[in-house]
Amino acid sequence: MARLFHLTGLVALTTTLIAVIYFAWVIYSAREYTANTVIPRYHATQYPLAVSDLSPRQIEILLKVEDPRFFEHSGVDLTTPGAGITTITQALVKHLYFEKFRPGVAKLKQTAIAKFALDPLMPKSDQLRLFINTAYLGPSAHGFAQASETFFAKPFANLTEDEYIALVATLIAPASFDVKRYPERNRERVERIKRVVSGEYVPRGLFDVFYGKLDKDVRQNIPPLSYFESYYQ
Repeated sequence: MARLFHLTGLVALTTTLIAVIYFAWVIYSAREYTANTVIPRYHATQYPLAVSDLSPRQIEILLKVEDPRFFEHSGVDLTTPGAGITTITQALVKHLYFEKFRPGVAKLKQTAIAKFALDPLMPKSDQLRLFINTAYLGPSAHGFAQASETFFAKPFANLTEDEYIALVATLIAPASFDVKRYPERNRERVERIKRVVSGEYVPRGLFDVFYGKLDKDVRQNIPPLSYFESYYQ
């Protein structure tokens, strides 16, 4: 029995050591990639929108929904009600560092890269600009400028507040809240977001990102671990 306990402990120690070495390599490689590829590519790209093209009100709405403590956290936020488990920094990591992203180990890598590579090396203002220009809002809508033309046939600067919120509403699950394909779903989420922004509705926990019950057909294409009906009982 003592030998079994010793062997089990040795296996656990070895597994832990391998994991530590692996993630140290992941972080080192990500920092190199960030410094040598991500940041130079960002500075070399002519993006259609600057952060200053968004009004303070638009930035408030975006962050209230996507990442309430964006300017305070270090790439990861697992405490703020309504934040979910993916910050803007982590969303950028998913887009920039993975060819294919599958839940599990990839989520751990995403979190480590966000906290120890991208966030320390790229200023928040640059992260935000990169996000508003590359965020996926549908097959023909990458970034808010393209999405405003795709869904509303107008430049971003000409969007009404409700139209802008409609784009923000799409971010969490474009396949479920597409402005053109599912206008009623999108409008309902817009109204929920407006209640959150006004303070009328306060998210009840970390995973309260939909601010109310969803129908079964809506749930089919939403991210895993993003909806818990127990919040709304």
